[in-house]
Amino acid sequence: MRIVRSINESNITGFILLGFSDYPQLQKILFLVILIVYLLTIFGNTAIILVSHLESKLHTPMYFFLSHLSFLDLCFTSSIIPQLLVNLWYPKKIITYSGCVVQLYVSHSLGSTECVLLAMMSYDRYVAVCRPLHYTVLMHPRLCITLASMAWLSGIATALVQSTLTLQLPFCGHHLVDHFICEVPVLIKLACVDTTFNEAELFVASILFLIVPVSFILVSYGYIAQAVLRIKSTTGRQKAFGTCSSHMMVVIIFYGTIIFMYLQPSKSRSKDQGKFVSLFYTVVTPILNPLIYTLRNNDFKGALKKVLRKVL
Repeated sequence: MRIVRSINESNITGFILLGFSDYPQLQKILFLVILIVYLLTIFGNTAIILVSHLESKLHTPMYFFLSHLSFLDLCFTSSIIPQLLVNLWYPKKIITYSGCVVQLYVSHSLGSTECVLLAMMSYDRYVAVCRPLHYTVLMHPRLCITLASMAWLSGIATALVQSTLTLQLPFCGHHLVDHFICEVPVLIKLACVDTTFNEAELFVASILFLIVPVSFILVSYGYIAQAVLRIKSTTGRQKAFGTCSSHMMVVIIFYGTIIFMYLQPSKSRSKDQGKFVSLFYTVVTPILNPLIYTLRNNDFKGALKKVLRKVL
């Protein structure tokens, strides 16, 4: 905090992202870990996009949605992590007002889009497992494009509404943001007026983009679990349960941590809890997606080897 206080706040036109300033010894460790994870995230998600595009066998609804998820994760992490790394390494933790605005709109729209897209992907898996004979008929290319478009448009729309309403609040010269990113709940706390309307709007949006999608996913995987239990082969049943459980782990980490940030009353958590919880959906989940959805998949590993042989 001494570093932050040494900055002349009267000359600041943006915000000071306090981040992990209270843990100076931890900052360099976090920098190294997050940098490595970020590089792996870029590599893993880029590989998914390229292989899914180059290998014709992967031109299926599942990999169509996975490519969108990988692109989302690439953009989402790139809108947050570079600024986080700069703040972890350098003593001055200032982000310009325009930089904060861009980060707010971009990260919020991409995060909201991912919330909806994961629900779309669970529907794809439900049809594949529970109605395999009708899979190609139900999950035709036009429907896949429509579902992906709905996810993107809904995410952009909610970001435009929530971010704009938040930025219209008067901050009365408050520059200290007790977080490592410009995020709606954190900026609302800076306002020097009554924010009941903003908090109510954020609550409604959180129900629509968090509770509704996660409920849909749980119902879908409930039906999938019932179908898996009917598999006579023990090996096949164990493999299916292993895949489903790994998918559910990503869902729980992603939605659980965001629900903690957006739906839990801010007074009921410590100021540092939110920062460490936010690391899960900004840093951890984007690297888990390529690990869980593809590297454990024999079809993708075979396609990756085939593409590498062509290139090398």
